[in-house]
Amino acid sequence: MVKVQIIDRGVTDRATLNAMRKVPRHLFVPENIIDEAYNDIPLPIGYGQTISQPFIVAYMTEVSRPTSKKRVLEIGTGSGYQAAIIAEIVDTVYTIEIIPELAKEASERFNKLGYHNIIAKYGDGYEGWPEHAPFDIIIVTAAVKNIPKPLTDQLAENGRLVVPVGEPSTIQELMLVTKKKGRIEKISLTFVRFVPFKRL
Repeated sequence: MVKVQIIDRGVTDRATLNAMRKVPRHLFVPENIIDEAYNDIPLPIGYGQTISQPFIVAYMTEVSRPTSKKRVLEIGTGSGYQAAIIAEIVDTVYTIEIIPELAKEASERFNKLGYHNIIAKYGDGYEGWPEHAPFDIIIVTAAVKNIPKPLTDQLAENGRLVVPVGEPSTIQELMLVTKKKGRIEKISLTFVRFVPFKRL
């Protein structure tokens, strides 16, 4: 998976590649589709949600520039795969899931797999997690029509926010948002298709 789907498509960050090799994706998908776990496609995880394809997870991780001392906020835990990948690299991951059943399943999965540096909760990710801000990295795993201001407010100086922006029924733009001297800069990275961002 890593060689053909990720390295051959341009991901080069060593920490990201090591994390992709280490985290067993089959433990983050439903048992009835476990034989598809290492295909480079998004897979359904129930409740109208998906686990992103491995390349997109690796790409979003790489462009966020994770290092061992960084603190991460993830909006949209899903099955927990993206959080587990980046938790292999960074200090702490705070992750929020709006679907209670998925939030519970992901929390149990993190505990079972020994990810003690992931703090997960059920809630509306639009407002971020101000109690633990600022964050060096924010990753959003659902498409927003407009980037939530609370997330840019909670981005640390020189922080990086990776977020799909666009209508849920169409192709979206994956945006990289950075904060430099308090100013927000946005760059379009590539085109993606994510499930829509949900609110409570």
